[in-house]
Amino acid sequence: MNQSDSERVKRVLDGMGAQWTDNENEANIIGILACSVRQKAIDKVYSKIALWNKRKSTHNLITFISGCVLPSDKEKFLKLFDIVFAMRELPQLPQMLSQYGITTPAGLERDNLNPKEEISFFWQVKPKYNSSFEAFIPIQNGCDKFCSFCAVPYTRGREVSRPSEEIIDEVRNLINKGYKSITLLGQNVNSYGLDKKGAEITFAELLQEIGKLGEASSHTFWVYFTSPHPRDMGRDVIEVIAQYDCLAKQIHLPIQSGDDKVLIKMNRKHSVKKYRETVTAIRELIPQATLFTDIIVGFSGETEEQFQNTRKALKEFEYNMAYIAMYSKRPGAASYSWPDDVDLKIKKERLALLSDDLAQVSGAYNSSMLNKVFPVLVRDTDRKSGYLSSQTEGKITVRFASDDQSLIGQIVNVKITSASNFSVEGELVKVSELV
Repeated sequence: MNQSDSERVKRVLDGMGAQWTDNENEANIIGILACSVRQKAIDKVYSKIALWNKRKSTHNLITFISGCVLPSDKEKFLKLFDIVFAMRELPQLPQMLSQYGITTPAGLERDNLNPKEEISFFWQVKPKYNSSFEAFIPIQNGCDKFCSFCAVPYTRGREVSRPSEEIIDEVRNLINKGYKSITLLGQNVNSYGLDKKGAEITFAELLQEIGKLGEASSHTFWVYFTSPHPRDMGRDVIEVIAQYDCLAKQIHLPIQSGDDKVLIKMNRKHSVKKYRETVTAIRELIPQATLFTDIIVGFSGETEEQFQNTRKALKEFEYNMAYIAMYSKRPGAASYSWPDDVDLKIKKERLALLSDDLAQVSGAYNSSMLNKVFPVLVRDTDRKSGYLSSQTEGKITVRFASDDQSLIGQIVNVKITSASNFSVEGELVKVSELV
């Protein structure tokens, strides 16, 4: 989401005549799109702004911060950054810069616009895409779930769906430009349209309209989405993904915990049984799909037995990837006032155990890819000299020997020759747009 936001920030600054530089020391305007979800990310913000404020004694520099910022963090940032604004206020950034020095905690006057109107103006800012083959499209902003560990409703606000016409037009434009990977973004994408009370199509219907664009297109591309919520993940969405080739057979479905009591405490509003039913439908209708998830270890009060239930869930659902995080308290979230009573050493041990479990199930899948040919999207040069890095439709990382950088951004065929727990290696079969 922050990467998508940054593309719109770049467009606004370009419109002011600003020129991008990759050298931070050359910049006269520099900012951060923050994420208050984890303390580690916010710690990095404080480290950066301390360096930049030191530079101001010898350098003409204006600093700003936006993105996901908690009210408590925003209060502190107002004393450190020159400009602090909500992402929905991005269209007003030129005005803020021109009036730099008078920004207040209340922000500038917004002509009495409410947050829903402001986010609509934000979505109308055309992004300056960072890539010529991969793009991110926001379809929804905010969240109404109020998970007890999460700060998103307090940083992004309540759910607001972007007009489907705008989304479909942006997808169509990217298809016409030959983009290969398109990701639909939202804090809770599969609740898309629910805030419009029937005046907007559902998420499944939105995917279907995009699928029709794929059917009419002459080139191959893959459409992803993140993140869905298990409670709202209906069979209708899975059926649509199965129906259209352009809808990528990769699903990110955050479980957070494999224990029902912990899920209740997290206010996740889904049980392990409900989650299992959704995964069963995915395996039935899209057997080739890869499955990714998010897991929190060491949540307030998590017992050893509850953690072991999460280990069982990880092995049962055979994830290809899991983003595992140690629980950290976030101001504003409901659990902030609860005891953070799982010792840090235990959290680290649990994270290591889950990572080992993930390596086993992910490695087994990767081994099953041996001697098979997969279309992959070449994304960049690999850390291994003389190799390129790519991903399958299911987002399995594949490296193959080649120094032909013109392949970056193309879909090629690769035969898998070796496999490790989290990546595979192969050899180029032939360059193909797979039309």
